[in-house]
Amino acid sequence: MESIRSYFPSGDEYVTEDALKNLRNYKYRAVDKSFLTKYLYRHYWEWAVTLFPRWMAPNLITLTGLSFEVIDVALVLLIMPDLEGPGPAWLYFAFGIGMWLYSTFDNVDGKQARRTGSSSPLGELFDHGCDALNCTIAGIVEASAFGCGISWQTVTIIFMTTASFFFSTWEEYHTGVLYLGYVNGPTEILTFAVLACFASGIWGPQIWHVPATQGLPLIGRLFPATWELMDALLALTVVAMVFGHCLICCWNVYAACKEQKRSFWATLPQLVQYFAFAVSCYVWLRNSTTILVDNHLVLFLITAGTAFGRIVSKIILAHLTEMPFPSYTVQMVPLALGAVFSWLGLFTPRTELAFLAISSVFVVVAYLHWALVVIERFCEFLGINCLSIRPQPDIERPEPTHEEPRVY
Repeated sequence: MESIRSYFPSGDEYVTEDALKNLRNYKYRAVDKSFLTKYLYRHYWEWAVTLFPRWMAPNLITLTGLSFEVIDVALVLLIMPDLEGPGPAWLYFAFGIGMWLYSTFDNVDGKQARRTGSSSPLGELFDHGCDALNCTIAGIVEASAFGCGISWQTVTIIFMTTASFFFSTWEEYHTGVLYLGYVNGPTEILTFAVLACFASGIWGPQIWHVPATQGLPLIGRLFPATWELMDALLALTVVAMVFGHCLICCWNVYAACKEQKRSFWATLPQLVQYFAFAVSCYVWLRNSTTILVDNHLVLFLITAGTAFGRIVSKIILAHLTEMPFPSYTVQMVPLALGAVFSWLGLFTPRTELAFLAISSVFVVVAYLHWALVVIERFCEFLGINCLSIRPQPDIERPEPTHEEPRVY
């Protein structure tokens, strides 16, 4: 056992004792401007939390919620591995229900923590870490619900979910506040995704693949004549994400840096990490001999999505422990090498699949080791359990507000 452990970094390499001491400064701060949350979902979540027994740990609620999305991916692989279908109607309803349950559990876990006096910095790391993994998991499910297939439409959906989450995490690192705008991904966009799953269950996923001029009669002519409704919706969503989310994140970081008398320009190189991730994925897929051709896209996305989960979870960890912004993770190496090898034409279909499979095992094992070690160190330092509740002093975690100004 010791010989195996020698191949992995030590716990102190992941998070030092000095960094753990900064957890004493932890205070959760969030602002949610969504009208759906304020007037509808907040009341639903306050009712839903009463359905959970008080002995159930918040992190166990989070993990259970993620399992619904994992089950949906398993259904995709078993029933509709081409991500196109059409599948049976019940499958699309299962997709929508799984997403809704994930959202419910994801929003209830914090309320359960306050209800049971078990709030802790580990809760934020665990919650956001699951959200980071779900960017890819939910993206695969939604692409299947739209009938996107093994295509660049599916890849675009993954790029959108991961990019928006990365920018939000980068923003929170610098502002100290999780900010959700009037229209945000976890609320309005997820609501649309759930309804889209139900629509596919009723009318079939082909409704998303009619000509754009037919699906969007008022503005359809603005798009190329060959575009489907799905292409137009993705284009509109990308534009909305860039201007309605990413640039706003940049502005909020700029305002925080100005308030704190720090250089905003010094924070911009931190974005290179995501662009390196996205470019590596794009180059590998564009030059691949087998991933898109032979239906290995889900394996690729799970590999890339796990690497992405590690990237943003390290940022969350740095935010909680007041460590420097992490600019590198070893799990990027397989993606970068795959991009280089495919671009140089060094792969055959067989060798590329073997490299992808080995990369997937490496990335997943490395992620699990990092997560388990960091969770263990948090639990030891805070005197808590991860998936069960132990009597402990409560660390205040106030409800997200709707009127409270941003705290920088």
